[in-house]
Amino acid sequence: MSKYDMTITKLHQMVKEGIVPGVSYVIFDHHDTIKEVTGLSQVYPTPEKLHDGMLYDVASLTKVIGTVPVIAILIQAGQLKLDDPVNKFLPAFKDSRPTVRNLLTHTSGIAGYIPHRDELNAPELKRAFLADMHVEDSLNRQIKYADVNYLYLGWIIETICNKPVQQVITERVIKPLNLPTATFNPAPQDCVPTEVQTKRGLIKGTTHDPKGFILKEHCGCAGLFASLDDLTIFSHALIESNLNGLLSSQIVNAMFEDQTRIPGPHTRSLGWKLFHAVSADHHLLISHTGFTGTWMVLDRQNDQGFIVLTNRVHPTANNQEYLSARDHLFATYLIEKEKTL
Repeated sequence: MSKYDMTITKLHQMVKEGIVPGVSYVIFDHHDTIKEVTGLSQVYPTPEKLHDGMLYDVASLTKVIGTVPVIAILIQAGQLKLDDPVNKFLPAFKDSRPTVRNLLTHTSGIAGYIPHRDELNAPELKRAFLADMHVEDSLNRQIKYADVNYLYLGWIIETICNKPVQQVITERVIKPLNLPTATFNPAPQDCVPTEVQTKRGLIKGTTHDPKGFILKEHCGCAGLFASLDDLTIFSHALIESNLNGLLSSQIVNAMFEDQTRIPGPHTRSLGWKLFHAVSADHHLLISHTGFTGTWMVLDRQNDQGFIVLTNRVHPTANNQEYLSARDHLFATYLIEKEKTL
């Protein structure tokens, strides 16, 4: 698969130029796979080599790997509808307008400021997110990506299943798919560390996300740790077998279609961001990123995928160079993936 030479060159440049300490990636075309693990797992306190099988804090990939499939399973079971109001399940949230669909597509308009948010305990933080948010006029008018939407989805799952959302994800998604190492409770020595912070020191084996760190098993927007192999198995299962039959074709189709209620075509499906392929038919791909430096893009029509795991927040989250490099990498991949199809 030499057609990916430029993509691979750009991945190596990110490591060589110090934009990320190391990178683990997979590019697959049907059953042809390129996999590489290169660079360092950390630079602080001492440099350590990156090894295959290490676990990454996948951050917001938790949304699409865990929370979205569980919501889809509950919809299939008739326990939830896309256009159910949020406060049907979360009565502490008083506005009856936003729906489950709004949460999934980041069109809920739910926003607000919580003073001293990171100093609250878990019950206080949940109470504040439900009671102190308001709905802006962007409801059903604008896509505004926000973690609060997936915190709410996680609590809706907890209301229906009467268990912590991360436990439900483990039971309903991770175990049935036989993801070998994906977990919400990793052994620190198996993990690639993230940021070095004044209060928390070197973060390794606990979620970087401050809300997830407080909420722990009650967080549906972050918290999952996974290896490159875990995400490769998940990706193949999603686009080739509807998550090994966990989901229906109909609901997986919905992940590749605009699901907003905003007039005209838009870029959000059930959890995923939509992109057009550069091929003549401009069919839709799905993609998602994680703040820590993780990224997936999947093409169901052509059975292709690109998974990138880095720790771009190590040793510091002040790393804007990464975002530009990621954008160039994505554009290069989109062009190269269409060669010889």
